[in-house]
Order: sequence, then C-alpha cells, then structure tokens
Amino acid sequence: MSRTADGSAGDADYGTIGLGYAEYRRPEPVFLRAILDAVGDARTLVNIGAGAGSYEPTTLVVTAVEPSVSMRAQRPNPVVPAVNAAAEDLPFVDRSFDAALASFTVHQWSDLAAGLGEARRVTRGPVVVLTCDPAELHHSWLAEYAPEVIETEASRYPSVEDIAAGLGGEVTVTALPIPLNCTDGFSEAYYGRPEMLLDAGARRANSAWSFVGPDVARRFEENLRADLDSGTWDARHGHLRSQSEYNGSLRLVVGRPDVRCGT
Repeated sequence: MSRTADGSAGDADYGTIGLGYAEYRRPEPVFLRAILDAVGDARTLVNIGAGAGSYEPTTLVVTAVEPSVSMRAQRPNPVVPAVNAAAEDLPFVDRSFDAALASFTVHQWSDLAAGLGEARRVTRGPVVVLTCDPAELHHSWLAEYAPEVIETEASRYPSVEDIAAGLGGEVTVTALPIPLNCTDGFSEAYYGRPEMLLDAGARRANSAWSFVGPDVARRFEENLRADLDSGTWDARHGHLRSQSEYNGSLRLVVGRPDVRCGT
C-alpha cells in the first residue's frame, strides 16, 4: 500500500491540502444525530479514517484511526489521539468494537473491499459509512461551473452498491438531506451559499479540487464571481438561498451482521 510523505493513504495528500481542514469541515449536528441513531446502544467505536475528529461521539469510547500526520495534528483536545494505521490493515483483533464509523473517507481508501472487510472483521455490530452517491453529484449547480470537479468526485467515490456489497450482512441506505447552514463544508454544503466556494480554503477542504489544477480554479472563480455580480447565478439558482434543506448525494450506509448466518 503506497503512502505519501505525510502518511496519507489513497490518492490525496493531506499534508498539502489538509491544512486548515478542521476550520471548514466541522461536524454537522444533523448528520451526527443520524450516526448516533445508527450505532444504537454501542459503547465502543472505531473511527476509521478519522481525520481531525469529526463525528466522533463523545458519549462512546472511541478509538480513532488516521494515517495522515497533518490530520492527526488537527485533532483538538480532549479528542483522543489517533492510531497511525490505514483502513486496509487495522491493528486490532477480531470483534474488538461494538461499532465502526467511516465518515467521508471510503473514497480515499486504496482498496475499498479490503477496508470494508477490515471494518467488519474488527466490529461486532453496525459499520456506519457516511459517503456520497457518485450517481447523484451532477445535480449540483457546481457541475455548471466546475464540471471537472464533479467528474473527479464521481470517479473517486465508490458506488453505494459496492459499499453495500463490501459490508455484507444486512445493509440499509438512507439519503441524508443537507441543511442550508451545514457546518461540514463538503461541496454540496454550499448549495445555497455559493460565495463560500470563492474561498480557496473552502475548496481546499474538498480533496477533488487538488486534482483539477489551478486553471480550473481560476476559471471557476472568475465565472462564479461574474455571475454573482450580474445576478445570473441567482436567476438560475437563487431559490436555493432560502431552501431549508437540499436532497443531494449524501448517504448513510449501515451494515449489520446477518445473525442468521453468524456473520
């Protein structure tokens, strides 16, 4: 398994793009409640690809796993330190935890099936995956202004069907509506706040932008700024500014052991 100098697994180098990540990618309470509902009465949880600590329930005993030095350094106290390991090779014995969480991370894994297999191996109960459905990304207004970003995102996110197959057992998939003032700044979080994506830091906190090059970013900024100034964006999408939630690509995939098969 290849690693960057920062230790990041997968295709994105968080030593370069991860600076300031925690400032823009703060956990959204609506999503956290959905995760807590999914883990149920679990007492221990492994957070795989834990990043800067988003969505780690403070009511559980959490073991965090994060290979990136930069992301581990952004974990605030009293959040627990993270184990330096990758999803595909977890350093825990079988059935160590009541539940597992993987939020906005499976698209970074170099081997999805291996990572999901490891998550299931070390977990007695639900494995909860917060991710985006690549088939739904093109509905965002961002596709008009930076189609390369959407194409990159769609090519990196695994399909919901592949995640479900990798989890095995009994799997449920739930669409999570995105609130207007979503505090977790993935691209669709700004569906009604386009000005936010004129901030280079906000774009950097979405790893797809690191793959498209500065020319795409410059064109995006110029076109979006011009359309905001002229009112063109609002003529097309202004209704989104007052839309309380957006049904986009966000999905919560939960895999539970099939007790009938003992797995």
